[in-house]
Amino acid sequence: MIISSEIRSSRCSALLIIWGLLLAVSALSACTTSPATGKLVPSFNSQLSEKRIGKREHPRIVEQFGGVYKDTKVAAYVQALGNRLAAASELPEIGWTFTVLNSDEVNAFAIPGGFVYVTRGLMALAENEAELAGVIAHEIGHVTALHSSARQAGGFYAGLGAMAAGLFLGQTGAEVGNYLSRGLLQSYSRDQEFEADSLGVRYLSRTGYNTQAMATFLAKMLANTQLQNKIFGRPKDQVEQNSFFASHPRTSVRVTRAIREASITRSGNKLGKVDYMEILNNMIYGGDPGQGMIRGRNFIHPELRFRFSVPDGFQLINNPRSVSASGPEGAMIQLNLDTKPYKGDMDNYLQNVWTDKTRLLSVERITVNGMNGATGAAQIRRRDGVFDLRFVAVQQHSRRIFRLLFFTPQKLTKQLATVLQRTTFSLHTISAREAAATRPWRLKIRPVQAGDTVARLSRQMTVNNFKEETFRVLNGLRPGDQLRAGQLVKVVAD
Repeated sequence: MIISSEIRSSRCSALLIIWGLLLAVSALSACTTSPATGKLVPSFNSQLSEKRIGKREHPRIVEQFGGVYKDTKVAAYVQALGNRLAAASELPEIGWTFTVLNSDEVNAFAIPGGFVYVTRGLMALAENEAELAGVIAHEIGHVTALHSSARQAGGFYAGLGAMAAGLFLGQTGAEVGNYLSRGLLQSYSRDQEFEADSLGVRYLSRTGYNTQAMATFLAKMLANTQLQNKIFGRPKDQVEQNSFFASHPRTSVRVTRAIREASITRSGNKLGKVDYMEILNNMIYGGDPGQGMIRGRNFIHPELRFRFSVPDGFQLINNPRSVSASGPEGAMIQLNLDTKPYKGDMDNYLQNVWTDKTRLLSVERITVNGMNGATGAAQIRRRDGVFDLRFVAVQQHSRRIFRLLFFTPQKLTKQLATVLQRTTFSLHTISAREAAATRPWRLKIRPVQAGDTVARLSRQMTVNNFKEETFRVLNGLRPGDQLRAGQLVKVVAD
């Protein structure tokens, strides 16, 4: 390959800058000793700068995960539990913040500065206080072991290496700042997970909890993952990108080993089931009215007052920024909102605002239940085949445009055309009365009565499908396990 002298000179200069950065960073980022493990950890941050990072990122994380769960009793309970565990750690005085996120995902994580997060979906799955304490103690362990700092430093060095490689290959546009921020929520290594488990066991034992709760809850999370995969037609052991297991590659064997090998002088036996069940009683389960709710094949948003339905064979998934539905052979439906003010024709919006870089075919105006709209088509070619795209924009009012995207394998487009068109025309505004009548599902805690069975209580569940499987997973019941009179169980009800 022949490279011009100007390009070669430019790249050499850039490489000198990068190697200079590497040397400077090496000088500035002397390793820090983890107060929990005694190990040297590469770090750019002091405790003060970690607190600044945490405060900066906290609002972004809250927004990304659907906001804070607005229940003062639950918030106070989790903060108090977290404070007790943090007081047993090697960093008791950094000002810990424990937040319950308004998300039905089963997830938990921590960022620098003592910011720890659990979702209400994770809380719903836990059976007792000790299981929730095990999750929080594990996340505290990531903070005290300085794992986020190590990931940030590793990400930064890898980023500089990538920049150097990019220059040799003629690539441009890499940004140093991106590499520094990517470390916050990346996946932990197996060694880091084992270390956090060991520290979590330490903090559980110091506060009197049964350390086995960490292993029992991991088994419940695995059972829940397998159930969700079954519901959505995924492979049994598939790990979703935003799930707990995506960032925490743990196994029951490693957790059990951490419990066995942890240096514990005594282990408590506290479980705290009754108190925990009292906290869970009436907690929202599934979708929140402010985020929209899935009811079978229907998505209903009481606060924004709209609904639509998807065809049979499609599974709805609700995220803070969009609603999607996965169908056969990779077919997908996605709906999101544009809330910026817009006054104009919808065909103009479709071509020049939403898809201005996409060449659309067969653009036409439509009317959807009294709302002005427009639709157009496009096609893309990927390694796994040719796919057809159908864009639909529908304006509810000047500050809200519904944007529907239909993504279908070319071989299925004709077959699905009619049912997907019905999805478009199912989109409509709901009345104030219908909005008020659409209530979220909630967890109800009930004592098992004489004669109650799993099958009988499962039939009371308001979930759409897989009622008995969901009841068993929520209550930590394996196939074949039976109920006993007086046992407290969780039931999902209106």
